[in-house]
Amino acid sequence: MQLPDGIQVLERGWLSSNHIVFHDPELPTVVDTGYGSESAQTLALIQAALQGQPLQRIINTHLHSDHAGGNAVLKAHYPACQIIIPPGLQDAVTVWDEARLSYTATGQHCERFLHDEVLTVPGTLRLGAHDWQVLPAAGHDHDMVMLWCDALGILISADALWEKGFGIIFSELVGEPGFGRQQATLDLISQLAPRLVIPGHGAPFTEVDAALQTANSRIQWLMDDPKRNADNAIKALLAFKLMAHQRLSLADITQLIQQSQIFNTVVHDHYPHDPAVLSERFAQQLVKVGAAVRDGDDLVLKS
Repeated sequence: MQLPDGIQVLERGWLSSNHIVFHDPELPTVVDTGYGSESAQTLALIQAALQGQPLQRIINTHLHSDHAGGNAVLKAHYPACQIIIPPGLQDAVTVWDEARLSYTATGQHCERFLHDEVLTVPGTLRLGAHDWQVLPAAGHDHDMVMLWCDALGILISADALWEKGFGIIFSELVGEPGFGRQQATLDLISQLAPRLVIPGHGAPFTEVDAALQTANSRIQWLMDDPKRNADNAIKALLAFKLMAHQRLSLADITQLIQQSQIFNTVVHDHYPHDPAVLSERFAQQLVKVGAAVRDGDDLVLKS
């Protein structure tokens, strides 16, 4: 299934989210804007996609740094552009509370921006030539939304469903329920029966039943032993930090573990180890899975 005319997916990878560009002569829109350290590339890609047309609207599926990190740069370049965010954290955006916005806990950076509007959930948006429903997508982020176009059979799933999984269930790391809410989101996707899914990371895909089967198996696997979610979270957040900086020392990793609120909760609940010992353990795991190579006491991103 090809994307309809007027919809363009700029696939980025894992440090920055995908950007979904809606080519509308009156209201050019992008959904999600990537990570801050790659914002210059985000701007260049969107400028090229719009071919001189000014961006009028940014919609964020959620406010994690890899989905909202380009908001400020795009707003600076396109001053008339409106930024529309999901409900739940609008007060945190207004006062720029980096703890509530998850940036402190994850050790990530997002340049400050101001929002113009808040999405209604459930609600309806006009994107390009079609109406899209704004649907709740709790689990990875309880304030996250998905966008569903029934006429096209296309779902913008954010991090609720990838072709091979879904985003980290962060709430479970701080003692709040998340697995059941992720399962409910997967059930909703199954009921929608999309013909094409545009994920937050990775290429759009049509094998939706297979992706849902993989995701359902994974959520059950995590529920069987919550420590698996903790392991996955630490490895994923360290890998993200490594992608952002290209090189991390063991001392850097130890500092991340000590400073991050999420890591402290995970360490307290599941890892009765000295932070330096834990740093070495996860450094070895990143090397083992092929995400990094060792250079003395440093981890270097594997090219």
